[in-house]
Amino acid sequence: METGENRWREVNLQAHFKKQLEPELERETGERRRGRDIMVSIDHMPQSKHAFDWAIVHLCRMADTLHLVHVVPNSDDEVLLGAVQALMERLAIEAYEVAMVQTVGRIMEGDIGKAICREAGRIKPAALVMGTRGRGIFKSVLQGSVSQYCFNHCSCPVVIVPPKEAGDRSVI
Repeated sequence: METGENRWREVNLQAHFKKQLEPELERETGERRRGRDIMVSIDHMPQSKHAFDWAIVHLCRMADTLHLVHVVPNSDDEVLLGAVQALMERLAIEAYEVAMVQTVGRIMEGDIGKAICREAGRIKPAALVMGTRGRGIFKSVLQGSVSQYCFNHCSCPVVIVPPKEAGDRSVI
């Protein structure tokens, strides 16, 4: 779908779940809890999966909505889009099994940092969670860093999850 300069595609992740659980009731008022929006920037790198795992273990609650965002340079590549959609479907199932959260996916086209910040401005999440390669300050300054760009330009809180050390287990 296109809106001006922005091209994106929604990913239907709810088809894998027969019934969504209702949010818990607040003890004091008896009303349904309104969940938060948590946004996670994903790709096919292990650092991204580690950040996703961290988000569902440390941030997500049952009534929350997890927004998975992936940015591609060209949305005409059907093979790449299929691989990203399969990744989002696997992560949505895992998020539901571990934290019982609803998951929404969106594949965007364009400059990675700008697209993520634009999507964060649209969603207005409680937090944006991202992984980092752990290249260090010198290489990041020379080569650029998406997480650094988002930290400086996004209007929401940004959580940058450092990479796992060799031999460390996942948080899940």
